Amino acid sequence: MKKYGFIGTGNMGFPLLKGAAELVGKENVTYHTPFAEEMESVKARTGIEYSPDTATLVAESENIVICVKPQMLGDVFREFEKAAMRNKTIISIAAGVTCATLYEGIRQDVRIARIMPNTPAMVGEGMSCICFADYSGGFDDEQKKAVTDLFGKVGQYEVISESLMNAAICANGSSPAYVFMFIEALADSVVKYGIPRKTAYKLVAQTVLGSAKLALETGEHPGKLKDNVCSPGGTTIAAVEALEEWGFRNAIMKATDACYEKGVELGNINKKDQ
Repeated sequence: MKKYGFIGTGNMGFPLLKGAAELVGKENVTYHTPFAEEMESVKARTGIEYSPDTATLVAESENIVICVKPQMLGDVFREFEKAAMRNKTIISIAAGVTCATLYEGIRQDVRIARIMPNTPAMVGEGMSCICFADYSGGFDDEQKKAVTDLFGKVGQYEVISESLMNAAICANGSSPAYVFMFIEALADSVVKYGIPRKTAYKLVAQTVLGSAKLALETGEHPGKLKDNVCSPGGTTIAAVEALEEWGFRNAIMKATDACYEKGVELGNINKKDQ
């Protein structure tokens, strides 16, 4: 019996697959996608054997990791109808899809963990939020460990209640895109003053990385860390004033509202499809 079986090997599925192989060994991991070329490519890159179909993957795996977009879940559920799912653990990273929707779609007696990871998992610096549902008697400590160990292998994680999962999409799931936009915009702004583009990206990206590390390791309030950079009458406070004038914080809050509302919408769409 393999420890983890992955359905989907895309931007999130692939790093999780590699993390699982490092965690428990390649022989204890498998995967399946509808695309033969993709499966062969993953095998060539990782040395991990794939399962010929979903039913086989389910039969030979303790933990089934669903790494597909929410819109593809209907196809996955139809494949599950051909498989014996009882007492399996389902680990889903489908954004906005509730544990209840997953349980109703699978229609078998399974344990369900819902996860919101993010793409920095690709470099081992992911941030994942995990919630454990109470279906099928809930999880014992060993079953929870199988989930937390996987996501701990590709970064950090927090266990939260499901009521906070749409907020987690805003905080860690979608937000890397905003960070990359910030990096691109700030780099563009200094290229304008003559810094070579490659150098600009390095200056800005390393500064973002270092600033995040400083916040995490010191535990200081972000406002205090910001104040530490702002000398009276200096360049930084002038820049902060301009950011406030042009609505920097408000733009982030509006983005969060839009992200949250879309998460709720996706959850409702998938619920109606069941």
